[in-house]
Amino acid sequence: MSLPNRVEALIEALRRLPGIGPKSAQRLAFHLLERDRDGARRLAEALREAVERVGHCARCRMLSDAETCAICSAADRDGSLLCVVETPLDLLSIELATGYRGRYFVLHGRLSPVDGLGPEELGFDRLIRRLEEGEVRELIVATGATVEGEATAHYLAELAAARGVRASRLAFGLPVGSDLDYVDRSTLAHAFQSRRPTGASQP
Repeated sequence: MSLPNRVEALIEALRRLPGIGPKSAQRLAFHLLERDRDGARRLAEALREAVERVGHCARCRMLSDAETCAICSAADRDGSLLCVVETPLDLLSIELATGYRGRYFVLHGRLSPVDGLGPEELGFDRLIRRLEEGEVRELIVATGATVEGEATAHYLAELAAARGVRASRLAFGLPVGSDLDYVDRSTLAHAFQSRRPTGASQP
């Protein structure tokens, strides 16, 4: 059976979402068109607004609809602590699971030459400038426990050590091969509180 071109286009667009296969995309498309057209309009408007107005914080690279995000703008955050995460989801996980009150830097990935992700793509030049400003005393490396995450952590520890900044790594409790957004809150909180020095990070 052939579906209208616009329905097919909607299904293909929904398939771009992570974890959505052909069948799930079809169900979502049919639901929006058959039972929730008002919801579909709100979704379309929210997507349009987000795509057009949400960018990245000039300071930490977190998603933001202002030049500087709310965390970087907050006067009550501890600027001597800088937590480096792979994704905005990782930042959100730490905010929800821990009492951390420092600041962040979002890489939007991890070192992976195969995927074309090197220091330039991950914003390391901006991170180096943060470290050289002199405010940061501890760089908390919160990359995932994957091979690429560990390689990124080692690289970050070397950057910190070269600038006299202590680097620590999230401690035990994180399963090897895991990403932070899949780790439950209590495990993440324990790992965060038990972070340890990493690499040649002692200044």
